[in-house]
Amino acid sequence: MFVALRAIVATCVLAVIAGCATRPPPVSHAPPPVAEAFSLQGRISVRHGTDALAANVAWTHSASDDHIELATPLGTGIARMTRDASGATIELADGRRERAASFATLTEASLGVPIPVAGLASWVQGAPRAGSAARIERDGAGRTSTLDQDGWSIVYAYADDAATRPRRLVATYPDIDLRLVIDAWR
Repeated sequence: MFVALRAIVATCVLAVIAGCATRPPPVSHAPPPVAEAFSLQGRISVRHGTDALAANVAWTHSASDDHIELATPLGTGIARMTRDASGATIELADGRRERAASFATLTEASLGVPIPVAGLASWVQGAPRAGSAARIERDGAGRTSTLDQDGWSIVYAYADDAATRPRRLVATYPDIDLRLVIDAWR
């Protein structure tokens, strides 16, 4: 009887101790600072009404300029876009070259889709574009899970629990759907 009582007391003590144990807090990632310069490679698809574009993308961004190359999945060039202090230029595979004040104006005229590159430079990093109000929701790890800004709604996905930069984003605007999968960051 004494042995059985001792076993019951020991079990109760262990239960109390186990009940006091706390789970480790979820891994929390402070959002990474918005990089002034970056390079990424991935895949992009954009749908605007009945127009659609799917391509591989290589993008090098800095505060002063952007270089974006779009290619088919087999590597054939579709377009090369650049931006500098004087404006934006696009060179299409058929040799046409067009210039405009901004990427949004240029991509709408050339590709039929206004790609918001000015916002995307921040949005691909999970951050709002400076100078405009935004609504942000964060996941349990503190990373951006959704961002609403300038009429766009962006939903983020990360490669794994340790990732601090988004792997995928889906940006929607009335009648526009932009999907970007980022394969490599630099």
